[in-house]
Amino acid sequence: MSAPIIARTRAELAMARAKLDGSVGVVMTMGALHEGHDVLIRAARARVEHVVVTIFVNPLQFGPNEDFDRYPRTFDADLARCESLGVDLVFAPTVDEMYPSGAPQIRLNPGARGEILEGASRPGFFHGVLTVVMKLLQLTHPDFTFFGEKDYQQLALVRQMASDLDVPVEVVGVPTDRDPDGLARSSRNRYLSPAGREAALALSRSLRAGADAASAGVGPAATLAAAIDEFARTADAAAERVELDYLELRAPDLGDAPDAGAARLIVAAWIGRDTAAGVPGTRLIDNGPVELA
Repeated sequence: MSAPIIARTRAELAMARAKLDGSVGVVMTMGALHEGHDVLIRAARARVEHVVVTIFVNPLQFGPNEDFDRYPRTFDADLARCESLGVDLVFAPTVDEMYPSGAPQIRLNPGARGEILEGASRPGFFHGVLTVVMKLLQLTHPDFTFFGEKDYQQLALVRQMASDLDVPVEVVGVPTDRDPDGLARSSRNRYLSPAGREAALALSRSLRAGADAASAGVGPAATLAAAIDEFARTADAAAERVELDYLELRAPDLGDAPDAGAARLIVAAWIGRDTAAGVPGTRLIDNGPVELA
């Protein structure tokens, strides 16, 4: 396959984008691409004539004590991966190119459902996410944009943003890609030690336990209790510290969980964090669908 065009500036992007005739899909990433990103790119490749991948570590969505400087940057490997998957165009701007006047004074407000879950744990996070997503949509002008369900709250909010603000793009959700043992693929998994990786299975196992309980018809409260119990059991047996941030049962649109029907278990946890010793640990998120009887 031919190498993708690389655009570093807005002008280069506009010139390259103008040459793409037919349908265009964009996959937005922060780089450090892995098999989960492959699934997104393949989903786009199957749906559109031209695939654009953006690679940009967005400082707006990192808090003061988070891992912006530590976040992995592997551009050469990312580019090789894009080439192998038939990506047409890679947009990889600098921070100054994306925010030429500095941090934007005006940012998108995600509303009340952007202040729960990740938004509660990371204040301002979704303001930064939606702002950069909107900017990238404006710059790439896609017909479709593809987001993984692993970042479920992000997917839900991007869909709501596109609907509320009449953004002419179809937001496509792609199921979470997992390792054989159930761990959701994430760029942050590379931070995990072998013991930490085993401990991280507390997230996916809790989701599976909740889904099993739901299918048995126990109702929403017992479904959530089953997930919490399994998380605690796996965490207690782990050789590395596992610290639960949240584990909640929500409606598909992030509202309160229904008594019956489709719902979503959503979890976040720290693996290996030791605040007293100054060990930052690795923060992971996951989620899964449940069907309440």
